[in-house]
Amino acid sequence: MNQKTKIIIDTDPGVDDALAIAFAALHPDLELLGLTTVFGNVSVDQSTVNAGYLVDLLNIKHVPVAKGEAVPSVQAPHGFPDFVHGKNGFGDIEVSYPSDFKPHALSAADFIIKTIHEHPNEVVLVPIGPLTNIALALKKDPSIAHKVKEVVIMGGAAHEKGNVSPAAEANIWNDPHAAQIVFEAPWKIVMVGLDVTWKTIMPDEPMARIAEKSPVVGGFLKKICEFYANFYRNVAGFDGFSVHDPATVMYVTNPELFTTEQGQIEVVQSGAGAGKTFFAPKGQIYAEDYWSKRDNVHVCLAVDKTGVLTLIENILSTSL
Repeated sequence: MNQKTKIIIDTDPGVDDALAIAFAALHPDLELLGLTTVFGNVSVDQSTVNAGYLVDLLNIKHVPVAKGEAVPSVQAPHGFPDFVHGKNGFGDIEVSYPSDFKPHALSAADFIIKTIHEHPNEVVLVPIGPLTNIALALKKDPSIAHKVKEVVIMGGAAHEKGNVSPAAEANIWNDPHAAQIVFEAPWKIVMVGLDVTWKTIMPDEPMARIAEKSPVVGGFLKKICEFYANFYRNVAGFDGFSVHDPATVMYVTNPELFTTEQGQIEVVQSGAGAGKTFFAPKGQIYAEDYWSKRDNVHVCLAVDKTGVLTLIENILSTSL
């Protein structure tokens, strides 16, 4: 029997966050040690109660939810994208939040630090929102960079255009200063960015099949995805929606579905290009020597779309 991979998901639920959390909770090879919450798709207060709702819905109340940062580390906060995820992050469907939910006593950063020390070299950090909590944890305890198995990030773009500006992907844009701290830390990072998530578009039919097989969890996910898919249909012309956050968790369970290239990421921290992630491939020689300082990031550049969509449907169909 294979040992389960221990993960912490740092999240701002969010429709695709909900899909990712459900995937992680249901996957037989993952042990979800906790959810840490951050601002992003919604406020941190909303993301925390949304995480509480999900652990109740998924019958994983033993999984702690630790509340994190409400604003970026340096820059002024941007507005919340309620036109993408709805004002409540769940596509504005009516939700009955559990009355007994309480977040963990520790803050998100402190929970991350404590959990990594309890399981040295075993924990995979999976940030699928702005990187504010992760950067703060590093600032409080730099030693965690040497005690994490790896960090698998939803964010950035090496070659694709941005989704909130011509340059930037939303999670990095929401706190580019934190992102730079995380990318330059001495740990292994996998960047699951727009280079692959724009290629993983989930149409309506699989969500309908998931809801039919799993009416409680799948039915909820189908409802919230309708709002999300409508945004993509009207704005981007997609027939379906991108599975940004679930694809990131899928890298942890099935890395063979992705093709990566190793190198260095630098983040533009201010101005019109704020949030842009520049990628320098390993071994490439440039005039400026700061491009040769590290090669700790493995950037996902290609993906087996059919494999990803089949995997998410199979796993989400196993719930109640």
